[in-house]
Amino acid sequence: MKRILITGAAGFLGSHLCDRYIKEGFRVVGMDNLITGDLKNIEHLMKLENFEFYHHDVSKYVHVPGELNYILHFASPASPIDYLKIPIQTLKVSSLGTHNLLGLALAKKARILVASTSEVYGDPLVHPQTEDYWGNVNPVGPRGVYDEAKRFQEAITMAYHTYHGLETRIVRIFNTYGPRMRLNDGRVLPAFIGQALRGEDLTIFGNGSQTRSFCYVDDLVEGIHRLLMSNESQPVNVGNPSEITIADFAEEIIKLTGTKQKVIYKDLPVDDPKQRQPDITRARSILGWEPKVNRQEGLKITYDYFRNLPKEELFKDHKEFKK
Repeated sequence: MKRILITGAAGFLGSHLCDRYIKEGFRVVGMDNLITGDLKNIEHLMKLENFEFYHHDVSKYVHVPGELNYILHFASPASPIDYLKIPIQTLKVSSLGTHNLLGLALAKKARILVASTSEVYGDPLVHPQTEDYWGNVNPVGPRGVYDEAKRFQEAITMAYHTYHGLETRIVRIFNTYGPRMRLNDGRVLPAFIGQALRGEDLTIFGNGSQTRSFCYVDDLVEGIHRLLMSNESQPVNVGNPSEITIADFAEEIIKLTGTKQKVIYKDLPVDDPKQRQPDITRARSILGWEPKVNRQEGLKITYDYFRNLPKEELFKDHKEFKK
């Protein structure tokens, strides 16, 4: 039975990956320091014989006894609210943490896949974004702590591949959504749904012409699995190329939720990308992968998840909530 370490296991993507590899028949080792993750995301796995959990910060020395065949490195704050609140930890998990896990992979002779992001492209001057585009990133802007951390992560991963011959994989993840997202993490999809469920006006930052491309989590997990099992060492975009403006997306959420709120506009944050759309030609040709779940279907599943959350989750961090 193959054994896989998944860091960031209690997070949104990490928990779905734990589910996938349990179903694949792996022995899964989950690791998370719970700074942004939530044990509720993996509590259904805790009693399983093939799952074990380590409460640990990968920015510190990582030791996992026994054989390891694969490592998925998904430990990192991924939302603007998180990485602006904890910038140093964000930089450390993708630098020191990645270094520690690459060393572990080398010692265990394990294949490692690191989770990079479309944010390595910054506010892109090329559209859609292909893997050979080097990006337009402000290293000293507020988003630089996340963007540059991920760019360094890719660089050190490739260095271990070329210098040590380590089996490495790099996935560049575009906007992903689905159950277990945090409502109040600052990302546009849960923000809109949370505002709709609370009866608040939907807030658009900027004029709403900026674009995003949303991929349902099951599709993303399938793409990650195919990349892990492939022979591709170069970065691969995994995301849904179906692009939509933020203004049109707000209207989709209003229609989905049946709410009557209006849309209000605020200033666009510094260095917020104006366009985001993956070119998935490489994923299609190398992995035989493309997304299957359309946005209408995925949004319905996600909305049903959010509206069934306890009231305290819906109003968490909001003064309107009274116990």
